[in-house]
Amino acid sequence: MPRIDARWGSGAGRFGRDRHGVEFSGGGADGEAGRAYERAVDALLFFRGDVADHVEAMRRAAPRAPMAHVFAAYLGLLGTEETRARAAGEEFARFRADVDHSAFAPRERAHLQTASVWLAGDTARAGELLREVNVTWPRDTLALAVGHQIDFFTGDGDALRDRVAGALTAWDEQDPHYGPLLGMFGFGLEESGQYGRAEQVAREAVARNARDVWATHAVVHTLEMQSRFAEGIAYLDARTGDWGGRNMMAVHNWWHYALYALEAGEPGRAVEIYDAVVHTPQSQGLALELLDAAALLWRLHLDGADDAIGPRWGPLADAWAARADGPHYAFNDTHAVMAYLGAGRLSEAEALIADRTAWAGRPHPGVTNHAMTVRVGIPVCRALLAFAQERYGRTVDLLMPVRNALRGYGGSHAQRDAVQRTLVEAAVRAGRTETARTLLSERLALRPSSPYNWLGRARLAEQLGEAATAAAYRARAEALAAPGRTALADAAPPTPR
Repeated sequence: MPRIDARWGSGAGRFGRDRHGVEFSGGGADGEAGRAYERAVDALLFFRGDVADHVEAMRRAAPRAPMAHVFAAYLGLLGTEETRARAAGEEFARFRADVDHSAFAPRERAHLQTASVWLAGDTARAGELLREVNVTWPRDTLALAVGHQIDFFTGDGDALRDRVAGALTAWDEQDPHYGPLLGMFGFGLEESGQYGRAEQVAREAVARNARDVWATHAVVHTLEMQSRFAEGIAYLDARTGDWGGRNMMAVHNWWHYALYALEAGEPGRAVEIYDAVVHTPQSQGLALELLDAAALLWRLHLDGADDAIGPRWGPLADAWAARADGPHYAFNDTHAVMAYLGAGRLSEAEALIADRTAWAGRPHPGVTNHAMTVRVGIPVCRALLAFAQERYGRTVDLLMPVRNALRGYGGSHAQRDAVQRTLVEAAVRAGRTETARTLLSERLALRPSSPYNWLGRARLAEQLGEAATAAAYRARAEALAAPGRTALADAAPPTPR
C-alpha cells in the first residue's frame, strides 16, 4: 500500500466523498458545496474563467471545508503573480489559524501542506507533495491538474508526462475527466520529445471534447516542434469556435497561431493577431498574457520586422511597469526585460536586473525561484540587455553556458525558443561564424522543415561570401514557407476580443 505521510495524520470525524471517491470534511462534499467543487474542477480543467466563482461558492456553502480554501490558494498561485500569491497566502493563513486540523481527512491535510509550502515559495517541493498525493489518491483531479501546472512552471518535461501517466490506469476511460487527463498527458509527451505519441494522445483528447483547450494546445505544440506550421494553421482554423473565444488559454493559443504565421514568413498576420487578441486596450495586464505579448514582439524584432512592430512596445512596457512585480518568477522577469528593451527603456531593464541581482545575492532557502533566478533568469536578462546594446559577442558569452539549462526556469520548448533564437541571432551578428554554424546545424538536425533555420544558414553563407549557397538556402526556406502562406490566405482573420 502507498505510504501516507505521518504529518497528514489519519483524520477524525465524518467524511463525505466526491464522485471520484476522495474524502472531504467540513461538508465539502455535501449539497451545494460539493456541486460547486465539481464545477470548479471542471472549469479548471477546461480553463474557463468562472473557476474562481465556483470556488467562492463552495467557500460560502461550506466555510469550514479545507478544500475550498486550498483551491482558492492554488488559484492565487497559478497566475505566477506576486500580488495575487501574497493575498492568497494571507487569506489561507487566516483559515489555517482558525480551524481544528484534527478533523480533516488525510488527503486534505496533504493539500493543506502543499498549499502552505507553495505559498512559502517552494514550488518544486509543492510539486513533489502533489505527486505523493496522486500515488495514494490517483483520482484526485485537483492534485493532478495543479501538479501538472507546477511541472510546467518548473520546466520539468518528464514530470509533465509521468505525473499523469502514473494515474491513468486508476481511471475509468468513460469518465468525463479522462479526456482532459489525456490532454495533459499529451502535452507532457510533447515536452519530453515524444511527438508522435503526443499528437495521437492529444488528438484523442480533443475528439472527446472539442472545447478541451489544453488538449488543443498540446496538439499545437506537437505541430510547432516539427515545423508543421501549415497543418497547425489549418488545425486551428477548423476549430476556432472551440478554442479561440472566452477562455484562459485563448491568448496563448492565438500566440501559437502567430508563431505559425512567423514561420510562414507573414509578420503582418502575426501583428494582426497581436492587435486583435494578444495585447489589446481591453487586456487586463495578466502576467501570463503579457509574457506571450513580449515573446511575440521579441521574435518579430529578432526577425528584423521592427517596422511591423511600430509603436506596440511602449504600451506593453507600460503594462509590465504597472505590475510593479518583485522577484516571484524568473520566467516573467525575462519577458518584462524584453518589453522594456523593445521600448528603448534600458534604464528600467537595468533596474529590474539590479533588483533581482541584489535579491539573488541574499539566501532564500526553500524558494524555488531563487535558484531559477540565479542559474537562468539573471544570465538571460543580462544577455537580452547586451543584445539591445548591440554587444552581440557578450550576448553569446552569456547565453552559451545556460542554453541547455533554460528549462530550469520554466515554460515550454516553444516559449524558451525566443531565447535560443536570440543566441543564434547574436552569434550571426557578432561574426561568430563557427558558433552560428553549430547552432543552426543543431536546429536543422531537429527541425529540417523550418524556414527560419534555413534563412539563418543563408545569412551565414552571405557573411562568408557564398552567394550561390545563400541563394539556394533562401529558395529552400521559401519553398518550405509557401504551404503556410497558402493556409493563411485561406484563413479567416482573428476575431477581436
